[in-house]
Amino acid sequence: MLPVNHQTGGQGLSGNSITRLGAASGRGLAVAGAFAFSCGVILLYWLSMLPPPLWIVASFIGAFCIALRTRQSPLRRMALLSMALIMGLAWASWHADRRLTEGLPADMEGQRLSVSGYVCDIPSPGSFNSLRFSFCVTRWHERTHSSNQTVKLPQLLRLAWYGKSERRLPSHRLRLELVLKRPHGTLNDAGFRYEDWLFRKGYRATGTVRNAVADHTVDCGLKCRYHEAHGWIAGWVERRFASAEHRSLISSLLVGDRGHLTPSHWQVLQATGTIHLVAISGLHLGLIALGAGFLVRRFLLVLPLTWIGEVAQRRCLFSAVMTCCLVYALMAGFTVPTQRALLMVVVGGWSLLFARQLPAWQAWVWALAAVLLLDPFAPLDQGFWLSFGAVAVLIWVFAAGLRPPGWLRTLLLAQGALFAGLWPLLQVYGQDQPLIGGLANLLAIPWVSLLVMPGLIAGALAVAILPAGSEAVVQLCDVLMGTLWAVLARLAEFPSPVIEVGQWEVIGLAGLVLLLVKMPTPGGGACGGLLFMVWLAMGQSPTSQRPNTHLFEPEVTVWDVGQGLAVLVRHQGRVFLYDTGPGVPGVFSAVESTLLPNLKALGVHRIDTLVISHADSDHSGGLATLAGSIEIGKLVTGEVLAVREKLGQESDLVVQSCAVAEEELGGLRIHYWQAGGSRTGNDASCVVRIEHPPSRTEWLLPGDISAATEAHYLSHLRGHGALAADVSRLVVAPHHGSKTSSSPQWVTALTPEVVIYSAGYRHRYRHPHSSVTARYRDLGVSAFSTACSGMLVAAIEDNHLTIKEKRLDAPFWIGAPGQARDECAIP
Repeated sequence: MLPVNHQTGGQGLSGNSITRLGAASGRGLAVAGAFAFSCGVILLYWLSMLPPPLWIVASFIGAFCIALRTRQSPLRRMALLSMALIMGLAWASWHADRRLTEGLPADMEGQRLSVSGYVCDIPSPGSFNSLRFSFCVTRWHERTHSSNQTVKLPQLLRLAWYGKSERRLPSHRLRLELVLKRPHGTLNDAGFRYEDWLFRKGYRATGTVRNAVADHTVDCGLKCRYHEAHGWIAGWVERRFASAEHRSLISSLLVGDRGHLTPSHWQVLQATGTIHLVAISGLHLGLIALGAGFLVRRFLLVLPLTWIGEVAQRRCLFSAVMTCCLVYALMAGFTVPTQRALLMVVVGGWSLLFARQLPAWQAWVWALAAVLLLDPFAPLDQGFWLSFGAVAVLIWVFAAGLRPPGWLRTLLLAQGALFAGLWPLLQVYGQDQPLIGGLANLLAIPWVSLLVMPGLIAGALAVAILPAGSEAVVQLCDVLMGTLWAVLARLAEFPSPVIEVGQWEVIGLAGLVLLLVKMPTPGGGACGGLLFMVWLAMGQSPTSQRPNTHLFEPEVTVWDVGQGLAVLVRHQGRVFLYDTGPGVPGVFSAVESTLLPNLKALGVHRIDTLVISHADSDHSGGLATLAGSIEIGKLVTGEVLAVREKLGQESDLVVQSCAVAEEELGGLRIHYWQAGGSRTGNDASCVVRIEHPPSRTEWLLPGDISAATEAHYLSHLRGHGALAADVSRLVVAPHHGSKTSSSPQWVTALTPEVVIYSAGYRHRYRHPHSSVTARYRDLGVSAFSTACSGMLVAAIEDNHLTIKEKRLDAPFWIGAPGQARDECAIP
């Protein structure tokens, strides 16, 4: 019991002091509970399966009983925080389970279906002359052909209408004839994962449109009318600013329409680290809040003091600021990142305008909990981590400062701290922090804050109110945007050195810089900046190439690249790559989406030997990009001229023919073979056989050879005594399992232990063919397909061949029962 002394000058605590102490303790526990709830939501996405509801309920009841029965304060607090964490986990699990129970039955995939609904976003041109858009389904027609009548059909679809890129949709409300498939994408350790993006956005099926007609019988509720209004606003901006050279950038900032940004735009933004400038985020809403707050505050100060009191002024100011932010968020499409930024502004504005004296970290925690309460899927979004990470860095640097720094020092401190503090987060997502990004943001953020955003908002209002003078306003907005873009484009051309550093090195540097910046001494910030510059200089010094990660046992990885092939072989510190997967110039390539991110994650800095089996686009896509991104010792191929042409004239990489007999790669023997004669195309493929003598294991990579060429290769193997029966042999099926390959003679002669089909999910070629899979199956061969298993790793453990499927440790929204990969089967 605390002593209470009611006399003046007493040494004990007064009753009011105890009350304030209890209230502060209660607020602290509430903040800790909000943070624990947030951790519970985030925890779900670390799990490979959804926790059973019974376990969640039992855990909550157990924590509740402990909190109810115990009187020990630390234990009671731990029990209460555990309850909050379990509540967060349960909240996220409930939403995830609801999303997973909605899906497309397997027997409806590939069928022509009819649906009615409305367009959920702004249609944008896509690759292969397509128009891409989201579609909210209100009615499914003719469902009788599905045998599974219990499944809740998808309500949100991601669609593409090929051949219609320059044509608008007939109406906002439509009846569509389409062909759908369940969410599916490539599944590898690193790189962009399409299935994650689809699940996070709520798309439970994707497909192509075959026909579209207006359907005015669709019931258009509030959400439908909002999307219709947003589409109209986007069209209005497109028409009014049609004469502007930088119309696509203006549209992205005004209404969140980024669909018309070209690949060159994204290259400049990525090279300068300024992608956040065109994504409606906390920066834009913060500017709107500051601008609205300044104008409303000026107006309120003009009014007589007797008209409106201090509390009423605060309420008016808060209401006006939030209204302006909400209107801008709605104009920008009210996307999930925009909603997240709006919530952060609301919490921050509430604490500032109402003088709650809420510590900055508490406001950050409450904003975090509010975002995860309203959007429990937010942790799947990279922007979620970068947004809260950036705010946390700024709070760390500027909160509780003894005196406010000048504007220039504030800008330099903010950019330096964000540059160093967010680098570890970017590394987690496999991204590098562009070295020019610090300078680019140092110039771009003030320009956007002080000129571009105020100019665009004022310009849009002026064009709407006074259409007669719109041309001059449009030109002024174009000059503001064009000036910024000219600077960014120029900075993107500067050579940016590549610094080879590990994740822990970056984390250590970031932590040290943030500590030095926080030092109360005047030279703390300067020391942090100097340390950072010294580190950069050391990184740019001409040092030797970092060695590849050393492996004691050989490992062969067949990446999931869809309809294509890419195989990585590693042993000791040596690396061998067979093919680079599919690619379409200017559209996509497996090199950018899969190979480079995974090579970086594996610690591969040099490819000793690159083999391009032949020049088809599904085997040599992105070749020039790979050659320009990583050191390659030598390149061997079956089609020298075609591959040299794909490399481009800028490349000095020597291209060799497949006439090489064999070579050593660590403890592996690499054997090359190619059919004789002047062959091109599939039968020109460079066939590679890899031996590991200690374990009597072979990996056979035959490219796209046909049955006729298979016979020649079998004769070659017999002539060299290379068809031993006691060898553990893995074969990558020729030509992805096409019916023109894997002849009965081929399968019987090789008698492999494992066969792998590298093919796309429900691809139009329908690889592998059922007749081919039956031949391997009849011999008892273990079969795997990248379309079902994802990435496959064939490694040697204790002198035995082992196969690891990526789908077995995939997150629950990919590998859960009833999902596409769970029900995927080799025909």
